[in-house]
Amino acid sequence: MRDDPLFIFAAVACLAVLAVLLFGVGTFGRGGDFNRKYANRIMRLRLLLQFIAVIAIVAFVYFSRTGG
Repeated sequence: MRDDPLFIFAAVACLAVLAVLLFGVGTFGRGGDFNRKYANRIMRLRLLLQFIAVIAIVAFVYFSRTGG
């Protein structure tokens, strides 16, 4: 199961979401010009990565149940 490339991709995608989330929370907490300029871009990136992660997780569960 853990040797499955789709599992590894889903895990990496989840870690990427976590990294962007922590980066966004950190910049939000600090405030300033950087936050005002890039807050929406960071949020959009997080949403895109979350979408990719959810699709990867659903695909992994689907293919592991069907045996494919």
